Amino acid sequence: MEILLTTFNARYTHTALGLRYLYANMQHLQVHTAILEFTIHDTAEIAAEKLLAHRPRIIGIGAYIWNASLVSELVGLLRLLSPQTLIIVGGPQASYEPFGVDLSGAHYIIQGQADTAFFALCEAVWRGTPPAQGIVRPTAPNLNDIALPYEYYSDEDIAHRIIYVEASRGCPFLCEFCLSSLDEKIVLFEIERFLAALERLWQRGVREFKFIDRTFNSQMRVAHAVLDFFLSKPMPYFAHFEVVPDHFPAPLKAKIALFDAGALQLEVGIQTLDEEVANRISRPLNRTKVLENLDFLTQHTQAHLHVDLIVGLPGETLAQFGRNLDTLVAHTKCEIQIGILKKLSGTALARHDVPYEMLYHSMPPFDVLQTSTMRFEEIQAMKRFTRYWEILYNSERFPQTLQLLWSNESPFEHFWALSQWLYVRTDATHAISLERMAKLLFDYLIEHRGIAQSKVAQSMLEDFAPKRRSDAPKFLHDYMTV
Repeated sequence: MEILLTTFNARYTHTALGLRYLYANMQHLQVHTAILEFTIHDTAEIAAEKLLAHRPRIIGIGAYIWNASLVSELVGLLRLLSPQTLIIVGGPQASYEPFGVDLSGAHYIIQGQADTAFFALCEAVWRGTPPAQGIVRPTAPNLNDIALPYEYYSDEDIAHRIIYVEASRGCPFLCEFCLSSLDEKIVLFEIERFLAALERLWQRGVREFKFIDRTFNSQMRVAHAVLDFFLSKPMPYFAHFEVVPDHFPAPLKAKIALFDAGALQLEVGIQTLDEEVANRISRPLNRTKVLENLDFLTQHTQAHLHVDLIVGLPGETLAQFGRNLDTLVAHTKCEIQIGILKKLSGTALARHDVPYEMLYHSMPPFDVLQTSTMRFEEIQAMKRFTRYWEILYNSERFPQTLQLLWSNESPFEHFWALSQWLYVRTDATHAISLERMAKLLFDYLIEHRGIAQSKVAQSMLEDFAPKRRSDAPKFLHDYMTV
């Protein structure tokens, strides 16, 4: 193939929807084009070897925050090994400057939506009339004029990988940490055309759909049409949506309540519940409405909720973050994903660098290191807190036992103390077996919370009972036998 489209996905189960959009819109050059995907577990050398084995004339590469360093290395290798091959880089990490990594080896960098711009550039090269090398800034395409990419998911994709879809692009909000704030506000795909594409995916056997719309519930006509599509289908299936937390009109709530358990996952972007902090980063926050909606979704629907909080926002202290976490634990029983603030090129977050003494890592993923209100040591400790939170809380392995940890007191304060103790004991946040982690939690509750051994053991056994009690760690069986 003379034109190759490539990127490094975060893992094998992920698929590159952006590459499939480019491929779908290659027109008469599509017969000369192929997609070749890698993961971040591949080396740049492996990727270069497999790409150059095709002797391509053009290579298009998608750059994202999770693969930016690998993309930079790959570009350098390709220029060294095959200087005659034209390299075009696009994607979010190439769309705004400074890039954060060296992309100077690319002949062209497409900044913005490249659905049709990539083809136009390749066609000019094909005709022998390429534009001057450098940055290309296309206008955003009309979404109803571009070819949809969904038929280019392979049978292997459908059998083994996540199928991404989108009913809209853009975001109506201006949150300063997010690249979506730089997009056009909401732009919709024609809904009947999109639903027809969903139906074709369904007929091919797709039963897991991940919507990448930034604010799925901001456009009621689209939200209802898509939910009606799934309600018309027999279980099992699974649909994932990103939603804004304060926009659930009564008809939408009623419709969500109709879905069976396991059908819907709602990723609810909270980020902060502190109104002063939210205002500082231009994020709309109706705290009362957010908590009302979380209560309804938790108590009256069977949707799986996944809510997000960010550590290190300008001016937010560790205590403020802790109060946010305590509030979410009180109002939901769902996964609470804790992320570290990242400084993405192009966003307005940079305006806080001086007043709030924001320091960031210079390499991807550009995590915040320190602020005027959160010390470097605190952020480092929160990174460990986050990992242990994933293992113990978000895994849903120890729901009863964690209640013993914080009882009716602050979940944040008690988990903070536990995470500090765990790190001293293990000097690790990864490669900790379930058995070892359970024993560590068991010992901590007894030694530092003063809870009776029998009560902790019984609670842990109850946590394993919904699955198979025989799967409980061996030390528990030994303890109960004694």
